[in-house]
Amino acid sequence: MIEIDAKGLKCPEPIMLLHQSIHEAKNGDEVTLIATDPTAIKDVKKFCEYLNHSLISFSEEDGIITFKVKKGE
Repeated sequence: MIEIDAKGLKCPEPIMLLHQSIHEAKNGDEVTLIATDPTAIKDVKKFCEYLNHSLISFSEEDGIITFKVKKGE
């Protein structure tokens, strides 16, 4: 599993880091993105929908937003 710490970064940086990690991952691999920019919420959801990846989980606690994304085929 790949983990990306994008805390403190403003969009589009978190989504760019996610895109790079997904590109390097194998089909079925999971990538965790940890961010603080609320814009990432809609960006990650759209990213997954558009590129056929699965948003396995999403949580937000104390300003920390955590996404788990599974690379699609």
